Amino acid sequence: MTTALVHSWYQCTRLLRNLSRQPAWIVISLMQPLIYLLIFAPTFKRVVQIPGFGGGSYLDYLVPGIVVMTVLFSGGWAGMGVVDDLDKGVIDRFLVTPASRASILCGRLLQGAVLAIIQAAIILGLGLLLGADYPGGPQGIALLVLVSILLGEGIGAVTSGLALLARREETVIAVVNMLLTPLMFLSAVFMRTQLMPHWIQTIARYNPVNWAVAAGRGAMQAQVDWNAVLWHAGYLAVFAGVCAVLATLAFRVYQRSV
Repeated sequence: MTTALVHSWYQCTRLLRNLSRQPAWIVISLMQPLIYLLIFAPTFKRVVQIPGFGGGSYLDYLVPGIVVMTVLFSGGWAGMGVVDDLDKGVIDRFLVTPASRASILCGRLLQGAVLAIIQAAIILGLGLLLGADYPGGPQGIALLVLVSILLGEGIGAVTSGLALLARREETVIAVVNMLLTPLMFLSAVFMRTQLMPHWIQTIARYNPVNWAVAAGRGAMQAQVDWNAVLWHAGYLAVFAGVCAVLATLAFRVYQRSV
């Protein structure tokens, strides 16, 4: 276990060094969420006046959703890094070394968690500059980041497993685009589910993106409904665990094929 953890950290630092050589990627990955934040917040600020929304500031409502959305898409594109390593023969070279097999996937997921923290810090900082209020304080922010990481790790594990099975960029890109955008809009990222059509409310109830948004946004409130927050966080933990198992099975299939 200790060896696997140490090797996972080595894998993580390898990927972080690669990322440090192209820091513009972090900026590019933040462009879409920043556009949503800068345009949606002022454009739809009056939606809080819709009966049933609950009032308050739409910017305060939007920022936690944007954090979750950013980590979601970062996790979704984790599979592209796996495809790149496959094409360059990096994974095959690790398989003929004493490196822990678990660390090959775990290191990438750990790197995703570090990246999620950086992205969340940038978005939350920008939200403060725009006038957002975080009444939940540091504890609420920490829980928002934690549930976002759980979501990102689950999605990252799924796309990494897909990459190991498909081994083609085109397939990973198609599946990611087909999966992530509907998951985002069928959740409370931009609008309260109570104001959505009934069929969307039903889907959102089983949508892991909505679990993360509900838990993160709930934790950011001055009065926290801990029962709801912990239940949604628990769902996400189970989701991430199941996805990790599926990614492990995919990795074993790949190992048997080489």
